[in-house]
Amino acid sequence: MNNSEEKTADIYNKYIVPNYGRFPLVPVKGEGSLLFDEHGNRYLDFTGGIAVNSLGHSNKTMVEVLTKQSSTLIHCSNLYQPRIQGDLAKVIVEEVVGSPGKCFFCNSGAEANEGIIKLSRRYGEMSPAPSGQPRREIICFKGSFHGRTTGGMAATGQEKIRSGFGPLMEGFKHVDFNDVSALQDAITEDTVAILLEAIQGEGGINVASIEFLLECQKICKEHNVLLLFDEVQCGVGRCGTLNGWQSIEGAEGIIPDAISWAKGMGGGFPIGAVWISSKKVRDFNLSDILAPGSHGSTFGGSPLASAVSYTVIRKIIDDNLCENVRNLNEFIMDSIEIDEIPLLSDIRGVGLMLGFVIDVEELEKLESFRISGQSPSIYIVNLLSKNGLLTVPAGADVIRWLPPLNVDKNEVKEAIKIMKVTLSDKII
Repeated sequence: MNNSEEKTADIYNKYIVPNYGRFPLVPVKGEGSLLFDEHGNRYLDFTGGIAVNSLGHSNKTMVEVLTKQSSTLIHCSNLYQPRIQGDLAKVIVEEVVGSPGKCFFCNSGAEANEGIIKLSRRYGEMSPAPSGQPRREIICFKGSFHGRTTGGMAATGQEKIRSGFGPLMEGFKHVDFNDVSALQDAITEDTVAILLEAIQGEGGINVASIEFLLECQKICKEHNVLLLFDEVQCGVGRCGTLNGWQSIEGAEGIIPDAISWAKGMGGGFPIGAVWISSKKVRDFNLSDILAPGSHGSTFGGSPLASAVSYTVIRKIIDDNLCENVRNLNEFIMDSIEIDEIPLLSDIRGVGLMLGFVIDVEELEKLESFRISGQSPSIYIVNLLSKNGLLTVPAGADVIRWLPPLNVDKNEVKEAIKIMKVTLSDKII
């Protein structure tokens, strides 16, 4: 059998590590919000590469910049100063965050979170506890997800991610998300930072309350603690604002001490970033404490990655895609009545980062589900896929919509129709 005759699934089974629970779909082409498989089947792709494809598949502007930049300079060492990396940092500082600071570039969200963890540890050395001991403890939250590196796993508040890889890095404390009292009780002299997703993604699309965010800000100011926002999934326009936390009413004025990004900022090309505030702390600027030799990345912020990311972020800003996201969110919320869809119990989230909560009790009435051996979310994802809509699980009982930020209204209408038909008790 030659390679063209060998089934893709067989190749994966033989040569690829089985660390993903993959769906039986072999994509071969993408156009905007559409994905096509090897059999020519058309799908509405509302996974968006899991909040990655901000401009959809094979976006013309991205293709042009990939072609142009790859023909001049793909990679060079970070010992030098390619202009495009500086231009990318400038647009992030001045237009995305809108507050003085400096950027570090890497290749993924996990690396970006490692960067802010290291920033916190260095800060704890330079700004110790009253006893003179370095502060090392970072407060994180249950349901969070901060990556699959050893540091990212230790910060993540989900046992299924952490289990089987001990001993994990020390110095992380997990408290209940949105629980102000638990947060207040967790602060000690050893606390150096609070790390959170304003909208938890992998944990099931959980949105922070404004009271909780303001308390995080207050505690950090009172105790000289860093406020760290993980915007890897919810940032760069995904929630209808350039920064995810700013989509929560009343949080617009909050400025954290550091932010991590990845996913949507590259539109499909691997890149991650950290912004660090330039605020003055004692006799140093926070943004300058990662001095030469303290941190780095061989490929981070390469000319090619920086050119693509700069283009994606400029398109999001210049084409006002945040407004499109907000408008479509309003349309979706007005168009879906949960009472009309027996297998759903709730919709939560903001912008185009939406979680549809499955009514597990209702689902368990179906024999096809009971004999499937699948979790509720996996079962529903498979049902929708068969009818041409690609979604992604968020925990055991939530499915996510994460379509491109430039998805059009007719495509959203089609997705809503597929949801209603597929999850109707008359069909099932």
